[in-house]
Amino acid sequence: MSARSDKVVTASFSPPAGVQRTGRDQRLGPGGSRQGDEGRACLSDAVQSPSSDPSGHLLPARGEKEESAYRAAAAVVDPEIPAVTIADLGILRGVEMDGDVAVARVTPTYTGCPAVLAIELAVETALREAGFEPRVERVISPAWTTDWITAEGREKLRAYGIAPPAKASNSIRALFGETEVACPRCGSLETARISEFGSTACKALYRCQSCHEPFDYFKCI
Repeated sequence: MSARSDKVVTASFSPPAGVQRTGRDQRLGPGGSRQGDEGRACLSDAVQSPSSDPSGHLLPARGEKEESAYRAAAAVVDPEIPAVTIADLGILRGVEMDGDVAVARVTPTYTGCPAVLAIELAVETALREAGFEPRVERVISPAWTTDWITAEGREKLRAYGIAPPAKASNSIRALFGETEVACPRCGSLETARISEFGSTACKALYRCQSCHEPFDYFKCI
């Protein structure tokens, strides 16, 4: 597996008011750390905290205004999975102050995700309602990975009825679509995939052989 570049690449798109793109290198974490060159295997037991970015790197302390802006943006929920916030999913890369402007950086879960514009507009609205002049920048490199879903986010997915990404995505079995997925309702491993796509493109549809309930599985990316 080749190492991922740490350089930030931003999307080329025509943003609405308040949503801008940038062509310069950006700080990725809430306080300025960059994602390193670690592999992208799903690590469901990875522990993250507000003091670290998705890669686990420690972040400098934020100022009071920056902290307030970050919390406002972090509270935005995913429009497709309202049980989790964009911070839970790890797609909020960071918020920093640029003078009087709160700059939030967001990474789509995958290129072409239909929810990304809705998320950017929701972040802009949340920052404006918190008293900030907002600017939202879309960051597309390093690419988002399910490694960045927090432990709390995984539990929220499970409680909502969606199986979080399995741990063994880098196994030989996973390469052939044989990932072992536990039912989020009863915990049984006797599950079967019904369809490669579930309610959205990033999820697959499974059925539990024990409780006979269908459920979505958040694919490992």
